[in-house]
Amino acid sequence: MNILIVEDESRIAKRIERMTRDIFGDAIQSLAHISTLQEALKFIENSSLDLVLLDLNLNGADGFNLLTTAVSESFHTIVISAYKDQAIAAFEYGVLDFVPKPFNRGRLEQALSRTISKEKSRTNEVKLLAVKKRGRIQLIPIGSILYIKGAGAYSELFLKDGTKELHDKSLEKLEQLLSYSFERIHKSYLVKMSEVSEIIVKSGSKYMAELKNGVSIPIGRTKYKDVKAKWV
Repeated sequence: MNILIVEDESRIAKRIERMTRDIFGDAIQSLAHISTLQEALKFIENSSLDLVLLDLNLNGADGFNLLTTAVSESFHTIVISAYKDQAIAAFEYGVLDFVPKPFNRGRLEQALSRTISKEKSRTNEVKLLAVKKRGRIQLIPIGSILYIKGAGAYSELFLKDGTKELHDKSLEKLEQLLSYSFERIHKSYLVKMSEVSEIIVKSGSKYMAELKNGVSIPIGRTKYKDVKAKWV
C-alpha cells in the first residue's frame, strides 16, 4: 500500500505513522507525511496512492479544500480530526471513515481495517460524489445518479439527465461508500434500487432490472434472489 498522512502536528503525525506501520506491517510499500495543504495537493497529483489519512485543519488552512480533491481520486480517504462537528459533512463528501481526536490504536485500526476488509458503510450517507472534469472538481448529488457501471479501474456514473460522468474510483470502492442506497446487482453494475421499476426473467435464465427511465440492466445469476428480495 502507498499511504499519505496529511497532518500539521509533527507529534500526532509520528503517532499515526507508528500505528499505521504496526497495523499494516509489510503491506506498506511507501508512507509519506506532508504538513501543508498545497504540498499535499501536489503530492496527490503526482503520486499513485491507496489511502490518504487527512486532518481537516492544516496550519489554519481548511482541509475540506483538499478533501474535495482527495475523494475524487481512486484511493480511499480517512479523516483524523478533532473537529467532530465536521464528521457528517466529511461523510457526505465520501470519506471511508472519520476518526475523532484524541484517538487510540483500536479506533485507528478499526478505520484502517475497512480498507482491507472491504466492509461496507451503512451508517453514514454519502450525498455527493466529486469527479474531476476539465481540470476542476465537480460535485454530483447522489440523488441525480441512476446507476454506476464499472469501467476497469474507473467507474461510469449515469445520471438522470441522460449524461455520463467518469469517476476515478473503482466499482468496488464506490460500492463500499454507497451500499446504503445502491445494490451490486451484477459484477459490472451498481444500481439505485429505488429506481428499479420491474425485474424481468428472460429465457435462458437471464435476469434484467428495468429502471423507471426504461433502461435495462443485467442482473447476475447468483445475485437474482437477493436483488429480488431487496426490491420487493
